[in-house]
Parts: sequence; C-alpha cells; structure tokens
Amino acid sequence: MDRLRIRAVARMVRAGGLIAYPTEAVYGLGCDPRNRDAVRRLLLLKRRPAHKGLILIAADAAQLAPYMMPLSATEQARLDASWPGPHTWLVPTPTATPRWLRGRHATLAVRVTAHPLAAALCRACGHPLVSTSANRSGRPALRSARAVRIQLGRALDGLLPGPTGGAARPTAIRDLRSGQQLRAG
Repeated sequence: MDRLRIRAVARMVRAGGLIAYPTEAVYGLGCDPRNRDAVRRLLLLKRRPAHKGLILIAADAAQLAPYMMPLSATEQARLDASWPGPHTWLVPTPTATPRWLRGRHATLAVRVTAHPLAAALCRACGHPLVSTSANRSGRPALRSARAVRIQLGRALDGLLPGPTGGAARPTAIRDLRSGQQLRAG
C-alpha cells in the first residue's frame, strides 16, 4: 500500500478537492462530506441531482457516528454483522446533517468499507468520504484508474490508483429500520 500517495490524496480532500479511488466494485468519486462547496462541485461533475442524496464510506463505524441517530440494539447488531463489507445502509440521520448529503431524505446512506485503499484513505483523512460512482449520471460506472483519467481526469484534484475489490455490482442498499432492499448488489 502506497502510504505516501494515500496521505497526498487525503491532503487534497482536506483542502476541498475532488478525488477518485477504488471501492468494492467500481471507482468512487469523493470529497469531504463537511465541505459544501466540494460536494456541490462533485454533484456538478457527476450531473447528479442534489435531492437524491449521497453515500458516505468510512474506515470504521466511529467515523459515521456523527451522521447517525442512536440505534436500537437490533439495528446496531445488523450493522455490526455486515461491516466492514459491501453493505450500504440507509440510517436515520440527525436533522443537523446537511441537506447536501441527505438530499430530501431523513436518512443517509452509509457504509464501513472493506476495501483496503478506501479504508486507508478514510483513516488518513480522519473522517468519512462522500462515495458515489465515478461516472457521469446515466453512464456506466468506471472500474479502472485509466478509465477515470480518460473520462474525468482534468476535473479531479487527485486519483488514488489501485484495483477495485472485484465485486460485479455496486453495493446493495438496504433501509436499516425496515430491512427493505432499495438497490440490488
């Protein structure tokens, strides 16, 4: 693992930059979720409507705690059983969670990633990252650093190259409270 490169990309994130990095199935497009301007820039680049909301990935559940309401023991057990791993959950989020992250929803999509580079990047940043597929909306997800450079290269401030986790599809998304699957994995 190239720790120097990870630290350099983390510095770009902390400075408000947009980056791309490998995840379980595809390359992710990310930024600091607390930086409204960076998130707006990400949404513009991706051509994604803000009302849809975004996903946050983290190195561990503690990084996601500020974005989640207190959970029941059953809900916490469900998360603990699936993380780290390719499981994204819609969790109830405090009303103080910015709309630029949750869109028009009272929930936020979150995941503790099992991808070693993505997790190392979150640790180096010291907080979760916005994680949406690195592609323009409606176009196929990008699965290599080369494809990201070709399609989005000049619009990005940083790129953490590496293999994706090999999953055939982006992670499933489930509602934590109901258990309902909203996106197949």
